[in-house]
Amino acid sequence: MTSPTSPVLAADGVDVARSGKKLLDHVSVVVRPGEHWALLGPNGAGKSTLLSLLSAEQHPTRGTVEVLGRRLGRTDVRELRRHIGHVNPRHDLRSALSGRDIVLTGATGSIEPPPRWRPSPEQAARADALMETMGVGALRDDTWPTLSQGERGRLLIARALMPAPRLLLLDEPASGLDVAAREQLITGIDELRREHPELATVLVTHHLEELPASTTHALLLRAGQVVASGEAEETLATKPVTACFDHPIAIERRGGRWSARTDDASA
Repeated sequence: MTSPTSPVLAADGVDVARSGKKLLDHVSVVVRPGEHWALLGPNGAGKSTLLSLLSAEQHPTRGTVEVLGRRLGRTDVRELRRHIGHVNPRHDLRSALSGRDIVLTGATGSIEPPPRWRPSPEQAARADALMETMGVGALRDDTWPTLSQGERGRLLIARALMPAPRLLLLDEPASGLDVAAREQLITGIDELRREHPELATVLVTHHLEELPASTTHALLLRAGQVVASGEAEETLATKPVTACFDHPIAIERRGGRWSARTDDASA
């Protein structure tokens, strides 16, 4: 694929147009090993469209996208996707798999375990270790229908890490969670980033409160265009976030975590 120091993701001057409407307009971003990006913006900003490019689910109308050193349009995207960890909270599981079996399906890249497939001892050990990292080791035998949304989210992250990807994409992982479940999820994300220092991640959210303290970079999108991009400390600040959401928003950071409120002085 690529050397350990090469960019994990590189989008250059990317446009995406559908039915005459431009969904992304000259978007560029480079993600390197060990970087943890937040992708934020209001509804309709183009976050999902950009994530679909980064996950090799679709191609740009104009510009170039390289994922793990492979340029979209010049590579087998089905093979490429096996090297990308993608956590989708709308995981389409319809049977009562156990927590451990859910994680193990990450080794096969399937929703259900293939017929007659059995994990190797190494795969089984990795599944157990990842479940512990994400704080769901006790859910080994619990079945999907009995799990809370927060528990499902942490299991799906462990599942996405089974093939040891260099890139992990998190699509609104805290959506629909209560405060306790959100904090457990964020703690798990921080822990896996510590344990896998070369892993690069991109986390999509609407809410700064959902960002782990380990976030290193951010990209703000509005109407398909980049409002700001760069190190989190500078990008997730009052002025660029206000411009992104077209609303006076005061940003604070305490203990490594961000919070947002209406800036009464500017309102």
